[in-house]
Amino acid sequence: MAETKNAVATQTYSTGLDKQISAFLPMIENQLKAEGESFDDYARYCVVAAMGAIVSMTHNAGIEPKDISGNNLNTLLLLVARLKLNANAVPSECYFQVRNINVAKKGATPIWEKQIEMNIEGDGYESLAARYGRNVKRIYPYWLVREGDTYIPPKHKGIEVTPPEWEESGVGKVIRVVYPIEYNDGHIEYHVSERADVARNLAAHINNNMQNETFGICADRYKATDKQKQEIAEKKQQIMDKVKELGTVEAILACEELKPWISPSYSEFQSQESMIIRKMRNNITRKIPKDFGNANIAHAYKMIDDAIYREVQEEIEENANTEDFIPEQPQQIEEKPAPPTMADVTAGKKEKDPVPAKERPIPDFMKQETMNQ
Repeated sequence: MAETKNAVATQTYSTGLDKQISAFLPMIENQLKAEGESFDDYARYCVVAAMGAIVSMTHNAGIEPKDISGNNLNTLLLLVARLKLNANAVPSECYFQVRNINVAKKGATPIWEKQIEMNIEGDGYESLAARYGRNVKRIYPYWLVREGDTYIPPKHKGIEVTPPEWEESGVGKVIRVVYPIEYNDGHIEYHVSERADVARNLAAHINNNMQNETFGICADRYKATDKQKQEIAEKKQQIMDKVKELGTVEAILACEELKPWISPSYSEFQSQESMIIRKMRNNITRKIPKDFGNANIAHAYKMIDDAIYREVQEEIEENANTEDFIPEQPQQIEEKPAPPTMADVTAGKKEKDPVPAKERPIPDFMKQETMNQ
């Protein structure tokens, strides 16, 4: 009996994935070709992998595919196809999560819609840097420098650079990551990221997780009054000031007050170190200048990677149509007489000083007497 149920569940899941692939794959291909973009075999594979990850995630969460916005799925799959991020890679290059988004206008009754959100993770940034990095020829395996290692940083003398030296000990926490990157002209640069820099990542992580937090001031931030919004903002600022005061990664992770806004990937012992290493790697690879050669691909990357872009979009969505636009009444302009033209001046002068008409003498041949002769 159990085997029959499992077979039915597997069949349902498989059928759901097949339906999604049949519906979206031709659509994605047609859209890309219509815009003059290529849709090669690897891009197709990445789209199928993404659809499998999305369907699996929604299935495990008890969400029906019909509950997800079709436009949202279409947008995500276009991003995957353009950036060629592989959800099946190990480590994965991207991941997906479900978010409840209020799509109603400001002040209207909330209309909640389930949407899929995509983010880059694992080797995603390294993959993009290797594929689109400006003049990048090769990215060598990164170094994990630990506390007990002997490390001599690179030295600069004019335009010449002495390569760093690293002697492994395998003792202590990873305190820095070094990426040797070779460029097309043959020179190698050594990009370094420190563990201390992850504190800024943690601050952004906490700030993002407080997005919907109200601290008990109100039940729903979308229904908060101006005064309540101000109180929430002040409370958030206090927490962010606390993060800044603590300063180090270890101090921030150990703070009990901050734990409600720190995800398990950071706080749990078994994943904490790998998460910190991932952030150090990303801090290097995401900053490597990229040349996508295509405006659509560049925009797709910006939508996922640019935190400022996302913050602006969230601000626009949150405050859209909050105030009616009432144009100001134009000031009454005093009507002034038009300046006189030269013709007006001349005409006026003629009216004031009429010139008597002079009689012209009539030629002799036109006089009556002459004509009668």
